[in-house]
Amino acid sequence: MLQSKKSLTILGIETSCDETAAAVIDSNKGLIAHSIFSQVTYHKKFGGVVPELASREHIKKLLPLIDELLYSNDLDLQEIDAIAYTAGPGLVGALLVGSVLANGLAFSLSIPSIPIHHMEAHLLAPILEGDDLQMPFIALLVSGGHTLLVEVQKKGSYKLLGQTLDDAAGEAFDKGAKLLDLDYPGGPAIAELALSGHPGVYQ
Repeated sequence: MLQSKKSLTILGIETSCDETAAAVIDSNKGLIAHSIFSQVTYHKKFGGVVPELASREHIKKLLPLIDELLYSNDLDLQEIDAIAYTAGPGLVGALLVGSVLANGLAFSLSIPSIPIHHMEAHLLAPILEGDDLQMPFIALLVSGGHTLLVEVQKKGSYKLLGQTLDDAAGEAFDKGAKLLDLDYPGGPAIAELALSGHPGVYQ
């Protein structure tokens, strides 16, 4: 359990898909530091994320990323009160890398490890920016692998109102871009192409 103190310093770890990320949050000051390593160049030639490749890159990059994040911001592991990590949903192998490191590191430091639900983190992320969210509210959650309409009743209480029947929006962009021989990832490529489009061509 987290001991009561004026402020808590949390190390966050994210490895749900193809980006390796870490951040340090202070419960009073907010975001202190963050760092991310993108694997886009590794997956580009395949036209999409290769799960096994993603997992291997997380293994290579995660610990050095955390070390550099702490060092470059004059932080020490001994200052960390807990470690939060993405527990799912996501790519199983990729999630496992973050989970094993987070739990192992927390155990070695005798501090708690906190599993975080990926979708709940998306829903509540605006709170980290200081937004005064009034609950309940309706959220449209659009990410690479999920497109959901959710009623956020309160923290920890959510009702799924609807979702895509097949591909999520992000997947549709990538597949559409591949059919059009555009670069990966598909979202930015299609968005750039759309800027040269002509509204009203199709009625």
